[in-house]
Amino acid sequence: MRITPRNILRHELIGLGVEVLESTHPGYVGISGRIIYETMKTLTIEDKEGRRKIVPKAVCTFKIILPDGRLLKVQGKELLGRPEDRIKKRIRMW
Repeated sequence: MRITPRNILRHELIGLGVEVLESTHPGYVGISGRIIYETMKTLTIEDKEGRRKIVPKAVCTFKIILPDGRLLKVQGKELLGRPEDRIKKRIRMW
């Protein structure tokens, strides 16, 4: 199944491009790269130089680049939870 803005929360995020747009902690804003690991509360992002940053989901807003090139703004609170359990959640579709 293709990843679309309507079903992004039910898909694997590893491998997608990402940028932190907003955060309650100013040190996280601007971190960008590719998602290489995901836990219940964090995303690990690898930048172009190969550095890895661990970013908490709850306090950030992310810009995710879908495989077809579309950009999607996602509140980190929507991504909270173990990746394998996210597909079981009831999600209100807009």
